[in-house]
Amino acid sequence: MTNVLEGFVAVEGGRTWYRVVGAEKKGIPLIALHGGPGLNHECLKPLEALADERPVIFYDQLGGGNSPASDDPQLWTIENFVEELARVRVALGLEKVFILGQSWGTMLAVDYMLTRKPDGVAGMILSGPCLSAAQWADDQKVYIEELPEDIRKIIAQSEASGDFTSQNYQNAMLSFYKLHVCRLDPWPEFLSKSIEKLKFAIYLHMWGPSEFTVTGTLKGYDRVGRLGEIQTPVLFTCGRFDEASPAATALYHHALPCSEMRIFENASHSHHIESEDEYMLAVRDFIKRQETKINRNP
Repeated sequence: MTNVLEGFVAVEGGRTWYRVVGAEKKGIPLIALHGGPGLNHECLKPLEALADERPVIFYDQLGGGNSPASDDPQLWTIENFVEELARVRVALGLEKVFILGQSWGTMLAVDYMLTRKPDGVAGMILSGPCLSAAQWADDQKVYIEELPEDIRKIIAQSEASGDFTSQNYQNAMLSFYKLHVCRLDPWPEFLSKSIEKLKFAIYLHMWGPSEFTVTGTLKGYDRVGRLGEIQTPVLFTCGRFDEASPAATALYHHALPCSEMRIFENASHSHHIESEDEYMLAVRDFIKRQETKINRNP
């Protein structure tokens, strides 16, 4: 039977809730960074399958899910979320660790590596990466042009007026999301629940009113020119129809010398769910190869 441990870590501005699945396993632990900002760990539920070989650590980033915090926008910075990751790792004694980031979690993982230059990170899996907000926005514009004309008009009108609250706009977003966020129909219950629990104030402050409208504090985020500083092995993954387009993901891959890349066909941003079996095989293979290198050269 797999052991599950839960608890809290004290961080700046509140407490961070964590859940360790497979706590008794001997493989190098994997810590999972969920998307958002403002989502919670539930969207990464399929990763629990990896706990048959190693501890898998989930946590809800400050202010979201089970991690209570004050509604202070000064807490909603990438620097504070990097500090939170560092504290969680120290509190749980994760001397050696793999990091898996999904969507916004890839931004967090990369900034952790660039600003903290931490020891003991055996490898990273960056799924649906967003390492340039401008590149992301450009890719969404291309996708929007492929939508039916009536939906394009609604999006254009909302962008021009700055009114993103209408039901028509919400419906237009859903049409986009069904193509580029998750192509399963219906969406898995755990994914729907995670999105329903989105702390929208955080998402709006840091990102914007929708996936394709970037108006928040991350609007100028770009780490492409610094990816070469990362010496840790990295696996980039994306879906063929991912918001993190294959072209953008390839750009990041080529900018990071010790990286590899995998595209999942017939999948989008939630390819860890849409192509779960194939995705898990790819992640397991990458992790095992890195562990083998470490065991040969401890």
